[in-house]
Amino acid sequence: MIILDISKEEYISNLIENLKKVKYINPEDIPNIDLYMDQVTTFMDSHLKSSKRYSEDKLLTKTMINNYTKNKLLPPPKNKKYTKEHMFLLIFIYYFKNILSISDIQSIFNPLTQKFYDGKSEIGLKEVYEEIFNIENELTDSVIKDMVRKMTKAKESFQFVDDENDRDFLKLFSFICILCFDVYLRKHVIEQVIDNYLKPGVVRPGVKAEIKEDNSKSKNKIN
Repeated sequence: MIILDISKEEYISNLIENLKKVKYINPEDIPNIDLYMDQVTTFMDSHLKSSKRYSEDKLLTKTMINNYTKNKLLPPPKNKKYTKEHMFLLIFIYYFKNILSISDIQSIFNPLTQKFYDGKSEIGLKEVYEEIFNIENELTDSVIKDMVRKMTKAKESFQFVDDENDRDFLKLFSFICILCFDVYLRKHVIEQVIDNYLKPGVVRPGVKAEIKEDNSKSKNKIN
C-alpha cells in the first residue's frame, strides 16, 4: 500500500508523530562528567536511536570519532576522555554530516571552536547548544505544517492520469521530488553562506566596495 493512499488525517497524524521523534538531544540529558570513547558511542546510540533508518545502523563509532579529530572537527580528548563540550560538537556533526561535506563542516567549526570552546569567550558551547536547541523546538510546529502542505500538494498532482496505480505512484514520486527540491534549495543557501562568509581568506560580498568607498572618501578629504 502506497503511503499517500491512506486517509489524509491518518497520514498527517503519522507524519507529525514521526517528526516529533527527530530532535536534538536535550541539553539536560548530556552528562556533566567526562566520558571515555565507549561511553560516548553508547550515549549517542541510545539518545539518537529514534533517527535511525534501520535498527542495525551505527550512529557513531570509534573510527568516526578518531576521523573527526584527525580532520580537526573535534578537539582532541583530555586524558582519553571527552568533555560535555565534545558532546555538543559531536551532536552538531551528526546532523551536519548528512547534508554537508567535511570541508564545509570544518569551515563552520573553525570559528565556533576558536571562539567558544574551552572557556575562550563569555559564553561557551553549552550556551550555544542550548540556544540552538530552543530554536529547533520552536520551529518544530512550522516544519510540520510545511511538510503537511507539501504532502497535500503532492496528493493534488497527476489528477489527469486515469490508471489508479500509476496515479498513486506518481503522487508519491511528486512528494519525494518536492521534498528533494526543498532540501536542494536549502543546501544551496547553506553552501553559499559558508563560501562567502566562513571560508578562510574569502573576502565577504560588499567588503571590497566598502573599502574602495572609504578610500575614496579619505582621498577627497585630503584633497
